[in-house]
Amino acid sequence: MKQRKLLSQRHPFLYFLAVWARRLRRYADWYFGHNKYAGRQVTEKLPYRVKKHQSVLLRKLADIDMQLQINKLTNFKIAIKQIDGIIIRPGETFSFCKLVGYPTKRKGYLPGMELSFGKARAGIGGGLCQISNLIHWLVIHSSLTVTERYHHSFDPFPDDGRVLPFGSGATVFYNYRDFQFTNNTNHTFQINLWFTDKCLEGELRIDTELEYAYHVFEKDHQFLKIDGQYYRKNEIWRQKILKQMGGQIIETELITKNFARVTYTPDCFSE
Repeated sequence: MKQRKLLSQRHPFLYFLAVWARRLRRYADWYFGHNKYAGRQVTEKLPYRVKKHQSVLLRKLADIDMQLQINKLTNFKIAIKQIDGIIIRPGETFSFCKLVGYPTKRKGYLPGMELSFGKARAGIGGGLCQISNLIHWLVIHSSLTVTERYHHSFDPFPDDGRVLPFGSGATVFYNYRDFQFTNNTNHTFQINLWFTDKCLEGELRIDTELEYAYHVFEKDHQFLKIDGQYYRKNEIWRQKILKQMGGQIIETELITKNFARVTYTPDCFSE
């Protein structure tokens, strides 16, 4: 059965108006709201590392122009200049979109891959979600509080080389789908980002060494087939662990439940 188009797909002007209405609301929140946003970048690193992670820069994806992957590297270099070394002091909120800004050709951004309306397609500044995904993974290994986070409504590619649990990322679309977290602790945190030959690397640092750490893991992962369409679900959990006392678990919590449409045929359903 042919899938019906959304009203915004049949009338692009309405989609344009809706996007800008949401962006204007976001601007009002940034500049007239009650949050105090992080904006100070420093070159000196805070003394203690909370978590480090790396993400492969180039992946071969079926039916996707490799040039979009290559362009993504340029987009990364522009965006991380606005984030690398950012300090998040007590009471401050990190806003990915506020720090990075609107990705435009004038700023040097190139077409990269973005996921929209159920498809992978080219878009100026595409690929920046890989940065927000990495930062989100760092943040959920800390006592920082995620206050705004979205994930894609569909899963476009099989797990070829994926190391993080499905649904553990944070997608962004300037500026109304933002990734934000708030520092409700008494400690100061810092995000650092850099490149190696094959990876985007990042770390979360803190001003005081803590007695505990976090372990994030997946539960109840499953592919489903409903009315001829494939779906994927899981849960992301977190344990708080004392570094001393043999790694005693002192708290376990559910972070999120994921459920998304899959646009490929999972191996478990392959004929």
